[in-house]
Amino acid sequence: MSSVFKSSIAVALVLGFATTAYAATGEFGNQCSWGLANHKHVQTDCSISSQYGGHTYCFGSAEAQTNFMKSPSENLAKAEAFYKSEQKG
Repeated sequence: MSSVFKSSIAVALVLGFATTAYAATGEFGNQCSWGLANHKHVQTDCSISSQYGGHTYCFGSAEAQTNFMKSPSENLAKAEAFYKSEQKG
């Protein structure tokens, strides 16, 4: 193998690991907070997230993030209530 090819592979691997390490870990087991506020379970990789009140909240799409952040305290209360009710069942 040529040294250029080996270097290219090394760079690709480093970028891949860096991207994986960058993915956030959020509340609600990385479920979409907007989805939970609307009584839906949407699992995410937390690549779209926002900080609120010192916590990270994940979203399934940029649109879900925007909608949630229009009224974060109200939506968070809805999401928490639904998440807690589902955990008991």
